[in-house]
Amino acid sequence: MKIDVLTLFPEIFNMLRDYSIVGRAIDSEAIVINAVNIRDFSTDKHKRVDDYPYGGGKGMVMKPEPIYSAIQNCKKDNSRVIYLSPQGRILTQSLVKELSGEDHLILLAGHYEGVDNRIIENYVDDEISIGDYVLTGGELPAMVLIDTISRLMPGVLSSEESYEIESHYEGLLEYPQYTRPRVFMGNKVPDVLLSGDHSKINMWRQVSALRTTFMKRPDMLMRMKNPEEQLDLMDSLLKLIGKR
Repeated sequence: MKIDVLTLFPEIFNMLRDYSIVGRAIDSEAIVINAVNIRDFSTDKHKRVDDYPYGGGKGMVMKPEPIYSAIQNCKKDNSRVIYLSPQGRILTQSLVKELSGEDHLILLAGHYEGVDNRIIENYVDDEISIGDYVLTGGELPAMVLIDTISRLMPGVLSSEESYEIESHYEGLLEYPQYTRPRVFMGNKVPDVLLSGDHSKINMWRQVSALRTTFMKRPDMLMRMKNPEEQLDLMDSLLKLIGKR
């Protein structure tokens, strides 16, 4: 997969080459990241990419011409253009899985008060947000998206690191994890994890994942595809945790 990031701060993305699993994905060429400086496409002699908003107001707005030129410079027939925006749909694991199947992503990292809306209306395929809060720019959300996608690229994770057991993979949070020592400050590792009985361990993990999700993120359970699935899951959860 190739990912072009349109940004005012391309140097930020250099750190990804030395960053854990993302760096491994880059080294193996599972993903190719190309940071594109939007200023390079400005026709202004001072390389300005922003201007005052029509109608007045505080802040500056990114001009459409440099962004349009940057998009066109990168775009291919199979490209998907994504604007990282607090107004976009929330990034979820299912959306990450969908995006990981693309051949080419163009990520637009906005700045200041945002970008001219004519770019969003006419040249952006998706708006994606990493949460309901405001950041200085789209660079950090772009890096988050790159990180989540990198983990799903074939051959990047080993069998010991499989994403299939991580939080959110199947709509649930991950079960609790423990390591040595067996007793820490008087707190013991659950006996079942030391039993060697893999069927019981798997059952404990399923129950724990359901319980953890129910206690910490019940909203995730309500996102199931249909009401019947929601009711079945909730009924199973209540039985497993001894409420029925």
